[in-house]
Amino acid sequence: MRARICGGAERAGGVLGYPLEALYEEVAFVAYHFHWQPEAVLALEHADRRRWVREISAINETINRQHEHSAV
Repeated sequence: MRARICGGAERAGGVLGYPLEALYEEVAFVAYHFHWQPEAVLALEHADRRRWVREISAINETINRQHEHSAV
């Protein structure tokens, strides 16, 4: 993706070069937890997908802490 800047020059932008392995991990993670199709996860903006990864992780961490405390 290229964006025009003053003077007509172009600069690269977006998430070009985002590691493919990280993309697969994010898609699998969100698709697994939300039961979404991978195509639906890929259709999300990068920032939105990362936000869902953080939210799911926070939920999992809370659940894990609760299980740790109830096991004591």
